[in-house]
Amino acid sequence: MSSKIGRNDPCWCKSGRKYKTCHAAFDDRLSRFSAQGKVVPPHSLIKTPEQIAGIKESARINIAVLDYLDREVREGMNTAEIDRIVYEITTDMGGIPAPLNYEGYPYSVCTSLNDQVCHGFPSEKVVLREGDIMNVDCSTILNGYFSDSSRMYCIGEVSPEKKRLVEVTKECVEKGLEQVKPWGFLGDMGQAVHDHAYANGYTVVREIGGHGVGLAFHEEPWVGYNSRRGTQMVMAPGMVFTIEPMVNMGGVGIYTDDENNWEVYTDDGLPSAQWEIMVHVTEDGHEVLCW
Repeated sequence: MSSKIGRNDPCWCKSGRKYKTCHAAFDDRLSRFSAQGKVVPPHSLIKTPEQIAGIKESARINIAVLDYLDREVREGMNTAEIDRIVYEITTDMGGIPAPLNYEGYPYSVCTSLNDQVCHGFPSEKVVLREGDIMNVDCSTILNGYFSDSSRMYCIGEVSPEKKRLVEVTKECVEKGLEQVKPWGFLGDMGQAVHDHAYANGYTVVREIGGHGVGLAFHEEPWVGYNSRRGTQMVMAPGMVFTIEPMVNMGGVGIYTDDENNWEVYTDDGLPSAQWEIMVHVTEDGHEVLCW
């Protein structure tokens, strides 16, 4: 890496500083990991301070939308109303709902109830009932910068079993976040999520995971939660990715709706839960950008 740029040349990150005083030591460290056979991020995944600032502005809208839904989601509401709210608040604040027309997805948000794992279609026919649990997955584009997060909603009084699933899934995210440290590995985070879910009697979806984000909706790396410590990509400062495990009450099996090719369900019909945050790896730890 470092041999391609002269030490007195401008740094590749466009900071205006000389390479030797900017990212030379960073690249040398990545080169040592690469020589050990580890997966290292390309420069394209390392966000600059200016890019992080733009991502934070996008996240400000995303957080505001979910904060509003925290107050408004209720029994008797249909999920098409949630889609309308997301679209109106996002656009009123100057943003664009990232899911809308993404690879043909026809809505501004994903609303996934009970045994829906993810990508649930909002609909006037889907009315929230007491005892439901729902994930609302919200993503925003602002000035070309992307943010992404999701929250769980318990409708009225839910069963103790569902409530515990929702709580443990949030704990899984928190356990994973504790492992986000510069020069660690994504597998460190993934195993922490996995171990906490399985210790509580749950399973973690294997086929769908988190992702890099910020300059595009879905960037590398793919982020799984059935991994092992010391494996997967090195978490270098400047990386931004989501932690969003999908935790099943029952078995790990899932399937995708044959008709719309989007909505994902558990094979056994038991509930699934998901929380999602977006995290920035910093020089001394991490920073949660969106929640």
